Amino acid sequence: MRVLGLCLLVLLGLVPAAHAAEAAPEVVPPHQTFTLTSKRLHEVRRLNVYTPPGYDAAKGARFPVLYMPDGGLQEDFPHVARDVDAAIRAGELRPMIVVGIENTERRRDMTGPTQVAEDRKIAPHVGGSAAFRAFVRDELIPEVRRRYRTTEARGIIGESLAGLFVLETFLQEPGLFDTWISLSPSLWWNDDALVRSAPQKLAGHRSLKGALYFATTGDDTMAPQATRLAEALRARGAKGLRWKYEPLPQLRHDNIYREASPRVLREWFPPEPKRAGAPAKGPAAPAGGAATPSH
Repeated sequence: MRVLGLCLLVLLGLVPAAHAAEAAPEVVPPHQTFTLTSKRLHEVRRLNVYTPPGYDAAKGARFPVLYMPDGGLQEDFPHVARDVDAAIRAGELRPMIVVGIENTERRRDMTGPTQVAEDRKIAPHVGGSAAFRAFVRDELIPEVRRRYRTTEARGIIGESLAGLFVLETFLQEPGLFDTWISLSPSLWWNDDALVRSAPQKLAGHRSLKGALYFATTGDDTMAPQATRLAEALRARGAKGLRWKYEPLPQLRHDNIYREASPRVLREWFPPEPKRAGAPAKGPAAPAGGAATPSH
């Protein structure tokens, strides 16, 4: 009734449509929630977990996992889980588990250290990405592996500061995930330090494997930094890494996640070839062929 009343007010012009959309609760596919006491972060973290259709019945099957910061029920978990569920049911995306990590101090967890005074003003605490990454690596991934039937294939998706965290983690620990998706990353952090350090960090890794996708929008001003990162990847060269940088000037920083992620997820997690008894595997190239670097 509350939603119907809001719709009526929108039609009468008494409530902006955006406010009505915010007031209406998002539909979330069936999911589980559990908490994990983190020694790395010295706090309790809440996790929301979507399992694919048929998970309970397929007793012997194991599934890849997509991890997502900003994964609370009031954050991005509902629309990502909903998009994943719809794509799996349509046969357009491989069955997978989605693990949403609900925020406590987002700007602390998603950022590395900074020498820029203005950066430090955005929150009481910043620069905690190394501790958050250790939580994901040493506590969360093992706990998800214990609770759910997972393969060793893992992906991560994030937007804005979470997109910065995705790229930082790729450059710091490229073996932690197989597929990395970063939407409108906040590459401005610490005076573009992540981009400036990229050539050295890339050169320091003996091998790079998996799949990397990052995109910028028409209003986030990060295209020059993203282009420099693409140039560093191209110069490094890595036959085992499929990667793509995609400018999306028609989108905005505030809508890229909802507008782009359904397509991007389908491209980078396409259905497995149908083979009887074949287990779920790691990341595949986008439908239509291998991803090629672009800018």
